Amino acid sequence: MRYQINDNWYYTDHYTGSLNSMPKERLEELEQVRIPHTVKELPMHYCNEKDYQMVSGYVRELDIPGDWEGRCVTLTLEGAAHQAEVYCNGTSLGVHGCGYTAFETDLSEHLRYGHRNRIVVRLDSRESLNIPPFGHVVDYMTYGGLYRPVYLEVREKTHFTDIFVMPDDRKHLEVQVQAAGAQDCQIRACVLDGGGEAVARMEEQKFQDHFHMHVPRAKLWDTEHPNLYTLRLELLRYGKVLDEREVRFGFRTIGMKPDGCYLNGSRVQIRGLDRHQSWPYMGYAAPERAQRLDADILRYELGCNGVRTSHYPQSQAFVDRCDEIGLLVFTEIPGWQHIGDDAWKDQAVQNVEEMVLQYRNHPSIFLWGVRINESQDDDSFYARTVEAAHRLDPTRPTGGVRYLRKSSLLEDVYTYNDFVHEGNNRGCIPKAEATPDPEKAYFITEYNGHMFPTKAFDDEGHRREHALRHACVLDAALSHGDIGGTFGWCMFDYNTHRDFGSGDRICYHGVLDMFRNPKPAAAVYASQQEERPVLEVASAMNIGDHPAGRLGEVAVFTNGDKVRLYRNGEPAGEYGPSLRYSHLPHPPVLIRDSMAPESRASAKGWLAKLREKLAGGTKAETQYMGSWGEETASWTFEAVKDGKPMASVTVEPVERIHLEALCDTDTLVDGDTWDMATIRLRAADQNGNTAVYANDVLHFAAEGAVQVEGPDFMALEGGMGGCYVRTTGMEGEGKLHIYRGREEEIVLTFRVQAKQPAVPSIE
Repeated sequence: MRYQINDNWYYTDHYTGSLNSMPKERLEELEQVRIPHTVKELPMHYCNEKDYQMVSGYVRELDIPGDWEGRCVTLTLEGAAHQAEVYCNGTSLGVHGCGYTAFETDLSEHLRYGHRNRIVVRLDSRESLNIPPFGHVVDYMTYGGLYRPVYLEVREKTHFTDIFVMPDDRKHLEVQVQAAGAQDCQIRACVLDGGGEAVARMEEQKFQDHFHMHVPRAKLWDTEHPNLYTLRLELLRYGKVLDEREVRFGFRTIGMKPDGCYLNGSRVQIRGLDRHQSWPYMGYAAPERAQRLDADILRYELGCNGVRTSHYPQSQAFVDRCDEIGLLVFTEIPGWQHIGDDAWKDQAVQNVEEMVLQYRNHPSIFLWGVRINESQDDDSFYARTVEAAHRLDPTRPTGGVRYLRKSSLLEDVYTYNDFVHEGNNRGCIPKAEATPDPEKAYFITEYNGHMFPTKAFDDEGHRREHALRHACVLDAALSHGDIGGTFGWCMFDYNTHRDFGSGDRICYHGVLDMFRNPKPAAAVYASQQEERPVLEVASAMNIGDHPAGRLGEVAVFTNGDKVRLYRNGEPAGEYGPSLRYSHLPHPPVLIRDSMAPESRASAKGWLAKLREKLAGGTKAETQYMGSWGEETASWTFEAVKDGKPMASVTVEPVERIHLEALCDTDTLVDGDTWDMATIRLRAADQNGNTAVYANDVLHFAAEGAVQVEGPDFMALEGGMGGCYVRTTGMEGEGKLHIYRGREEEIVLTFRVQAKQPAVPSIE
């Protein structure tokens, strides 16, 4: 039985050994916190990485029932950044040296059953630790805290210790099982579909460490049909069930060929982005709902079918959601360029083992990253990491992200960060220039990023260029039939160390801002999907933003077949996809300021219109979309699909501005951990377009069963921003009031529920 213990922790940012014996009344003088927790909330701009580097202490008191004696009681920290030492009633039970994998300790022999017990976690988040990713500079914040859930597990002494499910695309299932004290036990198995119906059974038989099942009715898992099943295992002795475990999985196979990834024997061209697990203010310490939202944004808003968890394993909740929605995951061990001494390398190998053991039942994970990101070759070291991954999981290939061309290749796949594109040259290098082995698969794992940092509040030309650079690399990669896919750098902006990013310690590399609001580059990805209509005009059509008042090229991103343009309600042209990006499923539509066409389809319509003008005696000189001395026009862009309008955008001078809020939920569940709603905010004009020059100050005020997570004030940037509200442990109604200036513009109402525990509380 699992017991979540994420509430009622005491926290101090100055650990001392006295926490193990401190009287309860003194303990209550400490800050009381809920997990997930960050050791230090930081400002979004000009934060300082030194502020979270400390040795902190977490204390939890537990009343342990007397009837737990004789059983196995373990404590698991799912994420403790970065070196955690666990004490039970004053006795140290071990040290864990990775902030990105879970850590389990056995409390059984150290508990006082029927009495109050004290758990203390000494947490070291200093970057001077001799463990990955530390040892040199790192281009991301590493934060500190118990930032993922903490729980107890209570089992019989005879219990399952590990289950590895290896399904295939022929609907066969091989299961490897490890259990403590199971020599005279029996095992029973059942496979359940997504509705909980049993679709296969294995009747009780003598315990064995592996067995096979066939599920003829099973449906395969893939990116379009992420069918999931659950294996339920029971460990018995003389008919009594001693332990029961459930593992969710999907029937599928992963293979690699010279031209890329094959899922169930069919090639999948991967289009993805790189993701950090960070948020403004709270760093890593965001609950499950926020983790799952990021997966949904990638899949549904950005139209991606892949994600790389750069540069470390990320939340189980995030990967769970990737399983559910068919988002392929490339996950890798912690690290950034630096390789340390022998002890450091030993820890890195242990990180590989923990990553594989803890994540290998996820069907979405298709590739293990077993090199330190962008590190130099070290064959003896990387032979160990590759061996560890293959030994623990023979079903998946290995890769390792590098920036070196034709470096030593011990893994199954060559994964390469290609930053060759500079805006006016080729989008990527051919595979043959990068990899030493053309028979192995090849993926581009980073591009753009630092080559063209782009803020949401940069000028229009900069933001447009950023988007077209992403389009260029995506198109170039598709033009090479042997590049298996791409992961762009990166999903959203993130805080970083002083050595990187802008002067405010933010890397403005994302296609989204830190609050997950889209920049124009986001539409490049979104427009490649078929699931929902996309139409984004990357211009406000304001001549004053451009040299000589000429707009240059207006970029329109859509998954429509073409774009019809209307000026003051009258037809002004019809434009097809740009020939520059002909390998994309849906290239950008580029409309030049002179209204000259970009594509052949556009040219035909333009010439017909020009002949009509000449026949009517109209002046044939260039007609600019925006001209000095003329009344500003109203422009409507209409995307057409299969001959029918599917979406339209009207761009005209701004007459009024209002605030819009996109909130991911109005129902919060205060349960295993505190819950959080994400509110994405933008100033919009009368046509719903983002008012990019609105830098208004917003004020947030919460009441009832919610509170604001982060500051109560913020200024919009590029017309966009965001805030978060979290549960407080109360049930009932909560409200968030959002003011722009002195005026209240938005009131959001939340219904807060308390999750009923599956078992009685141990409090």
